[in-house]
Amino acid sequence: MAARRERLRASGLRPIQHWVPDLRDPKVRADLRRQAKLMARHPDNEAVDAWIEATYDWSEWK
Repeated sequence: MAARRERLRASGLRPIQHWVPDLRDPKVRADLRRQAKLMARHPDNEAVDAWIEATYDWSEWK
């Protein structure tokens, strides 16, 4: 592992650490559901969805 890290550093990369929500935690999942419900009720939600549909290039997904 040390040799691999050294090769990566020699190529100009550096290690970083990312923290992400733990989706195994029921409290985290409940909070994400709560936030999604709030976002769905936002008064500008339809306008934002329409803008995304109009501007995003969906050709990669078809």
